[in-house]
Amino acid sequence: MATKPQDINKEAVTYAPKDFKNDSAVRWCPGCGDHGVLNAIHRAMANVGIPPYQVCMISGIGCSSRLPYYMDTYGFHTIHGRGAAIASGVKVANPELSVWLSTGDGDCLAIGGNHFIHALRRNIDLNIVLFNNRIYGLTKGQYSPTSPRGFVSKSSPYGTVEDPFIPAELVMGARGRFFARSLDVDSKNLVNCLTEGAKHKGAAVTEVLVNCVIFNDGAHKWLSNREVRDEKTITLVHGEPMIFGKDRDKGLVLDGFKLKVVTLGQDGYTKDNILVHDAHEKDATLHTMLAMMDGETLPVAMGVIRDVNEITYDQAVYQQIEEQKAKNSKRTLRDLFNASETWEEK
Repeated sequence: MATKPQDINKEAVTYAPKDFKNDSAVRWCPGCGDHGVLNAIHRAMANVGIPPYQVCMISGIGCSSRLPYYMDTYGFHTIHGRGAAIASGVKVANPELSVWLSTGDGDCLAIGGNHFIHALRRNIDLNIVLFNNRIYGLTKGQYSPTSPRGFVSKSSPYGTVEDPFIPAELVMGARGRFFARSLDVDSKNLVNCLTEGAKHKGAAVTEVLVNCVIFNDGAHKWLSNREVRDEKTITLVHGEPMIFGKDRDKGLVLDGFKLKVVTLGQDGYTKDNILVHDAHEKDATLHTMLAMMDGETLPVAMGVIRDVNEITYDQAVYQQIEEQKAKNSKRTLRDLFNASETWEEK
């Protein structure tokens, strides 16, 4: 339960990560990537500076959905896949709250997929933290909607025969205005993504590539290992050239309608030829191309990939209410009843 507003020091203008923590024992497996995400959320909330009593953390079902228990904010541990629906209701009913959704790839993209895409389409002002470990961890190791084709699990002993969802593709397809991505072990980038997502007005999705040490250990090792991370990933920063590599000597350019990696100093390429990241561009074409890079011929994009401000659903609802109130003199149910001809029975 969050500290009550009347108990807050009214003169305090800044918050520390500890202000968003409670004293509950964190019940995740030792080494689970969820620990790093929880820590990053505490730090991001402190960066944004919203009082804990104005924050509400919602979750569905899954390992990541235990997160509200570890917050000194308001929270609601809901039912499987329904976190986005509950969070939507909380935000529309209480627009002054900073509403967060902690959800996993199974909870969010399987049973909760419909609620997820419509929250994005409506642009409800939610901060959605999508833990993607490519497995159902809480229910002991079944494959999830993001598990790769051929993945062997308890529910697919001979390998899955399905292609996975790519969260970024769903976000863009649902007209999402904010999408960011980070590794659980990249604390600096993760805190920045969550901070920018919380500042964004509208539905903000931060996908976190999380490691499940029990049922899918090493799922993102090919990206997260320090030996390869600089070559396999690129951290995008708005207004800066798309440069990456251990020696910062590689960059992205457009080759016709496709992205291509070039080496600075070779074939006449200089820093001036490299694409500059514009996270605020309304046209999602390039953002989608960047978000869909798979780490094979192109690096996987990290950081804030898309950040476009448009009117939110909750803003539009209250704007519509005020417009109708200005046009209609009826303010109460009694006014409505008395607007027509009435009579009394004697």
